[in-house]
Amino acid sequence: MIVSCALMAGVAVFARVLTTGGVHPFQVVFLRVVFAVVAMLPLLMSRGTAMLRTRQPRRYILRVLSAAVAMTTYFTALSLLPVGEVTAISFLTPLFTTLGAALILREVIEGRRWIALVVGFAGVLVILRPGFETLGAGAILAIVSAFAMGFSSVMIKRMTAQDDPDKIVFISTVLLVPLTFIPASFVWEALSVQEWLMLFAMGLIATLGHVTLARAYAATEASIVVGFDFSRLPFTVLFGWLALGELIDLWTWIGAGIIFLSSVAIVRREAAPKLDEA
Repeated sequence: MIVSCALMAGVAVFARVLTTGGVHPFQVVFLRVVFAVVAMLPLLMSRGTAMLRTRQPRRYILRVLSAAVAMTTYFTALSLLPVGEVTAISFLTPLFTTLGAALILREVIEGRRWIALVVGFAGVLVILRPGFETLGAGAILAIVSAFAMGFSSVMIKRMTAQDDPDKIVFISTVLLVPLTFIPASFVWEALSVQEWLMLFAMGLIATLGHVTLARAYAATEASIVVGFDFSRLPFTVLFGWLALGELIDLWTWIGAGIIFLSSVAIVRREAAPKLDEA
């Protein structure tokens, strides 16, 4: 999980460098998806065409649409805000996942989980400090991205009943190629060799990040894995400082900590009944 967090922090910093350097976020999203498919071709070769067969196409469509929104808003937010601040807001994803599970999967949210949700959203107010600073487009897009990713996580939770994680990631990534190409085609510009190399590296790193994340969840309980997710923030801040000279203020650290602790509380609460049953 720590390796996954370091890799995903690298993806965020690459995206920040590219989008602030003049590459449109739509183009970054499309090429990140393309290179992710290239990085996963060995998996297709080892498992054959069975990797492309599924009995739940409608769920894939919903998952791909939500993933496209999540990535597009995330990369656009990175073009507007420091990478550490966007990462801090992204810790909202587990909270939105819990809300989505209640609305879509009809899961029951008991009192203490509602309290954790409220506390988590209060953490966002600490980061954004409404009334002291104007809520900008970057912050709104980061929140939308966390919401869309939360919905996508709910869909993955339903899809794993029939398909394994590798198949879900591969089919979703393949379907994202034509979907993300449409907006990218309207803003397409020629890229430098350095930008092509960075995009290829970002696609490869993102794929490895998802693979290591899936392996982490396969190795132990989600309540344990999510406890390490906060390491994304120091990794992102470190990489952002090295690559861009960016740092985040104390309030962002505090708000991120509040959001993260509330997410851990929810995940551990969800895991408790399973441990009791075991």
